Amino acid sequence: MSIIIKNMTVKNFMSIGNCTQAINFDRNDLTLVLGENLDLGGDGSRNGTGKTTAINALSYVMYGVAISNIRKDNLVNRTNNKNMLVSLDFLVNGQEYRIERGRKPNVLKFYVNDQEKVSSDNAQGDSRETQQDIERILGLSHDMFKHIVALNTYTEPFLSLRTNDQRVIIEQLLGITQLSERADRVKELSRATKDAITQEEFRIRAVQEANKRIEEQIESLRKRQRMWNLKKTEDISGYERSLEDLSHVDIEVEIQSHRDLETYNNNIKDITEFSRSIKSLESENTKLNKVISKLRGEISHLDEHKCYACGQDIHDNKQEEIRSSKQLLLEETCGHVITNDELKEYTRLLSEAVVLGDKPEVFYGSLEDALNHRHTVESLKSKMISRIADVDPYYEQIEEMTGQALQEISYDDLNDMTKLQEHQDFLLKLLTSKDSFIRKKIIQQNLSYLNARLTHYLDRIGLPHTVVFQDDLSVSIEELGRELDYGNLSRGEATRVSLSLSWTFRDCLEMFGNQINLMILDEVLDLGLDSAGTDASLKVLRQMSRDRNKAVFLVSHKDELSSVVDNVLMVRKENGFTHYDNS
Repeated sequence: MSIIIKNMTVKNFMSIGNCTQAINFDRNDLTLVLGENLDLGGDGSRNGTGKTTAINALSYVMYGVAISNIRKDNLVNRTNNKNMLVSLDFLVNGQEYRIERGRKPNVLKFYVNDQEKVSSDNAQGDSRETQQDIERILGLSHDMFKHIVALNTYTEPFLSLRTNDQRVIIEQLLGITQLSERADRVKELSRATKDAITQEEFRIRAVQEANKRIEEQIESLRKRQRMWNLKKTEDISGYERSLEDLSHVDIEVEIQSHRDLETYNNNIKDITEFSRSIKSLESENTKLNKVISKLRGEISHLDEHKCYACGQDIHDNKQEEIRSSKQLLLEETCGHVITNDELKEYTRLLSEAVVLGDKPEVFYGSLEDALNHRHTVESLKSKMISRIADVDPYYEQIEEMTGQALQEISYDDLNDMTKLQEHQDFLLKLLTSKDSFIRKKIIQQNLSYLNARLTHYLDRIGLPHTVVFQDDLSVSIEELGRELDYGNLSRGEATRVSLSLSWTFRDCLEMFGNQINLMILDEVLDLGLDSAGTDASLKVLRQMSRDRNKAVFLVSHKDELSSVVDNVLMVRKENGFTHYDNS
């Protein structure tokens, strides 16, 4: 990836006023940046002119923060106190980009080939999403920017950083950060997978709970079904038992027997009545005949003028009177004698009322009871047929709930996602674990190159010390076999090590294909270097600008360096405002 920083415009930024200042970075020479403060009595002072302002502006426009520890609102020019704006044009692999960033009002605009990219989270000129896009395109973190592109005396030297902070920069440099970026992506995928697993588990639990409720309802229906079927069976059995209890009587025969018995009894009654009547007639006639015979005897005695009671002769009127009364009584008695025809009629009726066979035997005492028996049997049979025909009211409900309401639970998706999560966790360990063979392999492959380039630059700059990165990315410093800490180095020696590390880091960065055309050193060569160290550093910088087409800006107070550089950029401060003049 090739990054070419082309130009930057600055307005109302720190000491730069409302008049927009522009700096061209698209060059391949060594430029000395000198300052002249005309507000300090015209003595040509080099202090407070705003030389570092350009570095802070470049850091601000690219990353949203100054290279030194300055609050954002304090980056706005104090005199105008508004409309601060810094813009930067650059190329990445031939594609044009532009950043516009400012405050009061807050502004952040990012253009790709003159087309503004609008972020969804852009609020009041501050967008984390846009900043992530910018850093992703640059492929350079702010920490690496401070140690490779813009070296500044305010920046804490690499070897003064905590071990973890050193490790972060080295990992970014050696491409280990790409593993971390991929690990972050895997983490996102893993989180998404975990969320999906959680959702699937929730879905399965919801289905299970729903199925459980439905199964409880089904079981309740089945219980009712069993009770219903049991009651049906019991009812039918009850009807069968009742019918069986009544089956010992052939009810039709019983009814006919009752009818025959009624006929039999009627015949018996008639025979008895006829016999009694005949007997009564015969007895009455016998009595009347005896009376008649007696009366006739008495009349016969009276006709002989004899008393029928004592046998004495009667010759007066009394005899005739008695005879007349007896004759009258005889006639009356004869009148009472039943005629023979009536007796014959009863005799005829008696002869016709013949009882055939034996007396019919019956179970019930009356025909009504027998008829009630038959009605009961018919009612029981009807009820039993109706009960047998009753349809199970729960069957269709159970079938419908079992076939449609119950949901089939499949664990295939959950198992697949679980396997995917296990794979992602394993991959995450490979990408993040310090003991991962992938990380170790990358470090081993590139650490020798880093140490070789570091040794090369330390030799070029004239430092006798040996500085080596270990396999665990820690740094050892030795001088003539004696192990030293970074704090043991003099200021000049520490400057040589910092410069060598910066150039080494740049070489490693470019070895991985990340070319960047700009290097700025802000008063770094003024920090404890003797003339030999300064000359050696200038030779390295000049070679970089010439052979590797770098735009190298050297901010310094050393006017004597103007004779050995390709270009001089004067930073003049007048009336409180900074201006850039190329000479």
